[in-house]
Amino acid sequence: MNQDVFILAIESSCDETAAAVVKNGREVLSNVISSQIDLHTLYGGVVPEIASRKHIEKINQVVEQALTDASVTWDDITAIAVTYGPGLVGALLVGVSFAKALAFALGKPLIGVHHIEGHISANYIENKELEPPFMCLVVSGGHSHLVKVKDYGEYEILGRTRDDAAGEAFDKVARAIGLGYPGGPKIDKISDEGNPDAIAFPRAKDADNEYDFSFSGLKSSVLNYLNSCEMKGETICEADVAASFQKAVVDVLVGHSMDALDKYGFKKFAIAGGVASNKHLRAAMMDACEKKQIDFYHPSPILCTDNAAMIGAAAYYEYKKGVNHGWDLNAVPNLKLGER
Repeated sequence: MNQDVFILAIESSCDETAAAVVKNGREVLSNVISSQIDLHTLYGGVVPEIASRKHIEKINQVVEQALTDASVTWDDITAIAVTYGPGLVGALLVGVSFAKALAFALGKPLIGVHHIEGHISANYIENKELEPPFMCLVVSGGHSHLVKVKDYGEYEILGRTRDDAAGEAFDKVARAIGLGYPGGPKIDKISDEGNPDAIAFPRAKDADNEYDFSFSGLKSSVLNYLNSCEMKGETICEADVAASFQKAVVDVLVGHSMDALDKYGFKKFAIAGGVASNKHLRAAMMDACEKKQIDFYHPSPILCTDNAAMIGAAAYYEYKKGVNHGWDLNAVPNLKLGER
């Protein structure tokens, strides 16, 4: 008889202090997130030093709450999992140090998890039938990856951003049109009031790799448009700018994904990461997948943003493979997907 595996997972790669208890990789018993958004909004973006200090303040409370919400004790926990990269090095170190101390004190296995693998694994939580192989688009503030998921923990990157990540472009454009931080949700909301075809912003295609992304040119085009309007004394319609910019991003993300699906023949496609909670992107992906008769998977918005449940899901499959990191596990801020 297989024994249940309970993973206590910790996530602190950016500005959310999170802990979760996940049973057998797909059942979330608790998922506690302490967000710092209100604090960083004052500065127009994440301040790494402040993020690290807040993690130190909150991590013990968040972990205790995760155990309480899950109605489990330390004795029930099978292993401790933690994000060790990529991310802000100071923020990562808080989670890694805490997880190592817990694992050492309790005599439990320690499993380091790649942050992007966590985002991909968020799809397993609510889609119990989803199993590799499939294709996944990971879009967040720091990453834009088109990935072949060959097996649990086994990935091949087909395309990545050459410059700005999609979420980063959202934040910068939102700031430029006066919406503030965080940009993604605000552009998503105001776009409902705008005309997505009002302004013809460019869609970049990389000559060297047809699946790579580039959003810095699009961002510059938006800034040039705003400067041009200002110099001419023309009225700027923020909703039209937001909607047109968003449509350009969505068109590229959907276009690259569908091209890759056509070439590689996958019948299952998933999205993950903070930008995956964008309702216009989800709708466009769903429509495109329906036309090609491809099964489309996406996590709930709460599992798209940084959380520890996704880390617990990814860690479960690492645990089943016998992964157990040593006490030399360290934060790796630029960790590449697939690196171990």
